[in-house]
Amino acid sequence: MTARARQIPVIVLAGFLGAGKTTVLNQLLRGSGGTRVGVVVNDFGAIEIDAMSVSGQVGSTVSLGNGCLCCAVDGSELDSYLKRLTRPSVGLDVIVIEASGLAEPQELVRMLLASDNPRIVYGGLVEVVDAAEFEATRERHPEIGRHLSLADLVVLNKTDRVADADRERLAETVAGLADGAAVVSASYGRIDPELLFDRKPRAERFGQLSFEDVAGEGREADSAWAPVHDGHLHAGYESVSYATGRPLGPRPLLDFLDRRPEGLYRIKGYVDFGAHDPRNRYVLHAVGRFLRFYPEPWPEGEEHGTALVLIGSGIDPEPLAAELDACRDEEPQQVREEALWGVLRFVPEEE
Repeated sequence: MTARARQIPVIVLAGFLGAGKTTVLNQLLRGSGGTRVGVVVNDFGAIEIDAMSVSGQVGSTVSLGNGCLCCAVDGSELDSYLKRLTRPSVGLDVIVIEASGLAEPQELVRMLLASDNPRIVYGGLVEVVDAAEFEATRERHPEIGRHLSLADLVVLNKTDRVADADRERLAETVAGLADGAAVVSASYGRIDPELLFDRKPRAERFGQLSFEDVAGEGREADSAWAPVHDGHLHAGYESVSYATGRPLGPRPLLDFLDRRPEGLYRIKGYVDFGAHDPRNRYVLHAVGRFLRFYPEPWPEGEEHGTALVLIGSGIDPEPLAAELDACRDEEPQQVREEALWGVLRFVPEEE
């Protein structure tokens, strides 16, 4: 089996007019680091990078000067632009679609999930909410509850404009509508880009991380985990790394993924299923309820093992580590081919 072609995560950034989507997008672009971002928007005019305003018409593509690209499209052109942006020669790492303030985000999500473009993978629906105007927005747009229930991540923006006494109540209301999705608070649209994508040099993209990148040097044979905080904005979320030199059982891991706790937004990294499939390691990509496994041959000479990063809001590192420890295959000699069937359901068909 040959290594898979790299897929580019496509993130939908949605929210009603005035919620702060473009502000969030600008902050993400400013903090993109070594990540090359493709942006698809309905209106160029509000995109500013380093005080540079970008203006154009539908059908235009503009370089933002930091390795990122910006396209203005209408709905009918979206698929064709995604095909252009995902060409290997363009070299993007992630694509963000800023939906119109009046768009139905589920239609964009359906379009992405149904796409026959083999170079993209769903990167999640991010719903931006104006905390200061939430009740008024809910009165004007009662469908906001449905939008929140579809979200994989909710950014509760403009929390600096909400009184302390009301902030917790508002967060609880939004979390209830979000049906278990991660909810992070923000002011002026500032969230850590690593919530959505990896800020790494081009040689270390998502899907090509080394174990040292994910878990650190000196990994022990038994499990290791640690909260990851350095360089983050501490915007109400946690990032936990987990590593073990022992194989994981396919069925216990799927059980863990089925019951993953509320607020666990992203899981990424490599899984070793040991004797169940000694030829391959499996790249794990989970965003909200979306899950994919990608088998690829072990690099020659690389130590086998599992290394994962879990990102979310309100997650507790120690219980998560204990649950993953319980997935370790303590009796790998009892190998049954059908044990991998559940995993293979989440492996995309080869083109």
